[in-house]
Amino acid sequence: MSPLATASRLSFYYAALFTAVGIHMPFWPLWLQDKGLSASDIGMIMAVTYLTKILVGPGIGHVVDRHGDRRRPMLVLSSLAAMVWLGFPLVDGFWPILVVTVLAVGLWTGIFPLGESLSMMETQRQKLDYGRVRLWGSLTFIGAAIATGNLLTHQPPTILSWMVAAALALTACACWTLPSTTVSGRGRARLPLGPLLKHPLFLVFLAVTSLNTASHTVYYAFATIHWQAAGLDGDTIGLLWAEGVLAEVVLFAFSGRVVAKIGPGRLLLLATGAGVLRWLALGSSTAIPVLGAAQLLHAATFGCAHLGAMHFISRAIPHSLSARAQGMLSAVAMGAAPGLMSPLAGRLYEGLGGNSFFVMVALSMAGTALALVLARRWGGEAILSQPHADQPA
Repeated sequence: MSPLATASRLSFYYAALFTAVGIHMPFWPLWLQDKGLSASDIGMIMAVTYLTKILVGPGIGHVVDRHGDRRRPMLVLSSLAAMVWLGFPLVDGFWPILVVTVLAVGLWTGIFPLGESLSMMETQRQKLDYGRVRLWGSLTFIGAAIATGNLLTHQPPTILSWMVAAALALTACACWTLPSTTVSGRGRARLPLGPLLKHPLFLVFLAVTSLNTASHTVYYAFATIHWQAAGLDGDTIGLLWAEGVLAEVVLFAFSGRVVAKIGPGRLLLLATGAGVLRWLALGSSTAIPVLGAAQLLHAATFGCAHLGAMHFISRAIPHSLSARAQGMLSAVAMGAAPGLMSPLAGRLYEGLGGNSFFVMVALSMAGTALALVLARRWGGEAILSQPHADQPA
């Protein structure tokens, strides 16, 4: 497959997957509310969406690294996820919805680490710019969020489950077109996960990414509520969210140069350091100029963190461990950290309001200290020896 064809198919995959994310992330609480769930019930459901990743990521990664293929499991997971999402209109009440949520989110989130693993392997093999491929996910997130918001002015929230199911069916079609990237069996047999989980640099990496992700929990859960309480209208709030993602898109468009110049370790340092400034700004003011400047920092707090994490795994981790490493990142940094922090973020906001952002400053400061350790002690080399047979097929 030519580099252009590979880039196009990976871009299609990210566009389809993040169409589902753009429908789900901003608006799913409205569907839950429409089903009669209380605010505390909704908080628990949202926490479960994070915590499910703790089991799903490592489990899927273990199976995939054992058998080598990535495309086929992604196709199966996305197809099953689309079907399970069709079950949401059939359930009512907290416990039935929770059960379907665990199944639906478990299947859906299993796709992410496999897609990142496949994408990093292919972009590295064909010398493509990962960021320029990934930015299509961010662009479709914006488009899907705006389109869904407009649609919900005319349609009830019940339509959301059908829309997510359709987007996941499109994701399954995109997975079917992806390159079949595998790793040879001999390399897989020689590399157990244990040494990676004991390696100090990998543990520091997980701690940095976990603290950075946890620092976003007040922002994702309560920024809209906080801004609305301060008198900002819906259009302005929507533009502030879009501004942050657009800043991320610009970064991804130039990511090849950025990664080459700064490196993964310093990108993580930049992300956590920018978090200190961003949460200070959001906690200090709701003036539109301040918020506009702070939202530009999303390119750093999310974009630089994502690029740094993906390229750290690509450079530091052998290919036959990459899916498991992505799974651990998904489970710990994207699952456990925000999942455990989300209920606390709710209590913080109830008690402190906008001042709860200052607690996020402390998390970013801790992340910055550890990111500095990682940047100083890791020079871009593989942290585990990579067997000769461990190459993508």
